[in-house]
Amino acid sequence: MSALENRIELEKRLGELDTRFANEMRKRGFDPAQADNVALPSALAKLSAEREAIKAELEELIAQDQTGG
Repeated sequence: MSALENRIELEKRLGELDTRFANEMRKRGFDPAQADNVALPSALAKLSAEREAIKAELEELIAQDQTGG
């Protein structure tokens, strides 16, 4: 998979996870904007961790693209 394809796939997965996370937050009575300020139940914490891991991977790919690496 090329770097561009990988980046597109990560962006797609991140978008899907963001939507799922926001929906799950609302379902449990939380405001998604407050995710960093509340103690999350384990299922939400797992989704949040997965989102953060994908964000970090995506940021790394973007940085590599910008430096030509």
